[in-house]
Amino acid sequence: MIYLKIDNNKGYYRLDTTVEAWTDLEQINKEHLLILLKFASGEDFEMDEYKDELLQNPAHNIIYKNIYAKFNEFLSNKTRFKDSVEAMYKQAIDKYKIQQSK
Repeated sequence: MIYLKIDNNKGYYRLDTTVEAWTDLEQINKEHLLILLKFASGEDFEMDEYKDELLQNPAHNIIYKNIYAKFNEFLSNKTRFKDSVEAMYKQAIDKYKIQQSK
């Protein structure tokens, strides 16, 4: 499912997957980015590729370029990130499971 898109020379994002409600990229804030990151950590996260010539609005160009780069990096390293988190907490999880089984 696409969460970031370029349309009519502007960037848009969506937080509601049940409707086609797109929000102008200039409205994005920290909470919205965290919600998008949660979606990106799932399996079905897509975004339009950043292309400078498609974003004529200078603000949208800068915002989309930076968000696309960060999310692209996250998506490229998502498996390694999950493995790292699991390894970090494996000992605590195993200890908790042992305590629960007693």
